[in-house]
Parts: sequence; C-alpha cells; structure tokens
Amino acid sequence: MTTKFCPFNLTLDELIEYTPEWTGDRFEDGRPQVADSILERMREVTTTEAWGILRGKGYEWAFEGDWVCTHPDQVLVGRALTAMYMPRQPALRAVMDSKGEAAGCIGDQISWPIDMLVPGDVYVADVFGKIVQGPVIGDNLAVAILTNSGNGVVHDAAVRDMDGIRELEGFCSFVRGTHPSFASPTIMLTGVNCPVRIGGTTCMPGDVVLGRHDGVVFIPPHLAEQVVKTSELVRLRDRFGKQRLGEGTYTPGLIDTRWTDEIERDFSGWLDQHKDELPVSAQALQELLKERTW
Repeated sequence: MTTKFCPFNLTLDELIEYTPEWTGDRFEDGRPQVADSILERMREVTTTEAWGILRGKGYEWAFEGDWVCTHPDQVLVGRALTAMYMPRQPALRAVMDSKGEAAGCIGDQISWPIDMLVPGDVYVADVFGKIVQGPVIGDNLAVAILTNSGNGVVHDAAVRDMDGIRELEGFCSFVRGTHPSFASPTIMLTGVNCPVRIGGTTCMPGDVVLGRHDGVVFIPPHLAEQVVKTSELVRLRDRFGKQRLGEGTYTPGLIDTRWTDEIERDFSGWLDQHKDELPVSAQALQELLKERTW
C-alpha cells in the first residue's frame, strides 16, 4: 500500500540516506529490518541497560517515561512503524483524503497506518499527547493492530475502551491515559514512516522499541545487537560475581571494580562449566565465547 499522499513521509531512498549506519536487511519501504532473533533476545534487556548503552553512544533522548502501561507484567518489543498526526486543517485534510482514496486506502485516515503493519512491527503514533478527543485507538482497532503486527502500540495520546484493550493478550501498550471521546474529527494524518517526536524522544522508522513497566526506549537499529549482547554479558557477570562472593572466593572490593586477569580467566572457565544452565540462549552464549579475548 502506498503512502506517498502523506506530505512528510520519507521515501525509500531517504530512509536509506537517514539511517546510514544500518547495513542489514530492509523492508520494501526502506525501514531497517532488525533480525527476529535480536528482537527475541531484546525482551530480557532492561530499560536501564538499554538507555545506558545508548546514552554512551550519544543518544541522549531515547527514553520516555510517565506512561500508562496496559499490560505492566508484559514486555513490548518490535520494529517501529511511525505515524504523525496534527490538529485538523480542513483544506489539507480534504486533499489528503482525496489522495488516499486515489491510492486505494480504505476508511478513515486513522486506519491507514494499521493496514501497513506487518508481524514484528510496533505502531508508534505521535498524537501530540492529546487526551480529550485524542483516542485514535479503541478496542476494535486494537484487535486489528494485534492481528497485523502481533504487538501493542506506543500511542502518545489517550485511548478509549481500556477494559477491552486490557483483555487482549500480547497487546502490551504505552498510552497517555484514557478518554471515551473519538479523535478523528479533530486530527489528520500527516506522515507515515517519518521521524516522530514521542514526548522528549525522537523515534525513527525501523527503530527497535523496548517497552517495560518503567517506560519505553527507542533503539537505533544499528545498535540493537550491541544492546542485546552487552545486556547478556552484564547478566552473566552479575551471576558469576554473586556466586563467587557467596562462596567467599573474592571480596566485594575485587568484584565491584575492574576485574583482574585472574578473575577474567575464572569467569571464562565458569561460562564453559555452566553453559547449560545460564540465563541466556545457547546462541548468545556461543557468540560471547567466540568473541572473548580473555
């Protein structure tokens, strides 16, 4: 489905141009396509771990808190498909409706991005924090989103029908609140697969979305694998360190600082001995063992 009628879309060539550090696969629309295996491993990463790595790489504005999480015991992970909404301007909206109809779009503008979702996507909608007449999504559209993407949403506005939304298993979503009103008469869709501002963050099409009960992190695709591997290594080192402290092998002063070569060699041997019982996948452990230099 084409979306060229939205004035602020990035074209395929522009998406490639504006994500130059990504060298992997892409969708037909140009969005970076981070591997499913990385997305699955991302589910174990904490927001603190992800944010710390991104901040160290210069991505200061990648975390947004203060959400209502529809399923606080679940985790949201996927590739961002972005949508930008603005307050309705009748003449502009009329032109866009006409162009959308000519392009084969069905129904109201709020359904057009939903029709574009594919499995593994996360619908990230900038609706400028709107509460009253802010709900683009109710329980019916939530079912359509879940059916197309297998995921929930990051929705910078209110939603309605929260009771129905919370009944949807797997629809872990981050919203600004609830309201029984309907947004469509007051807004217009001005961009799909374009940069969007979500609170104090910037989200690009194809960013990896990591949402946990304490907030949402938008991870540039070229850093997703590094975030996953660093998190896994931290988890393993923490487990090793706590075990050795409990055994009395090392003092806290030795574990809570840069490890000596002797401790690094001990850790390497510990990984080999416990590889069948560690809290990371066999694939991740093999990658770590292959890359070790100690």
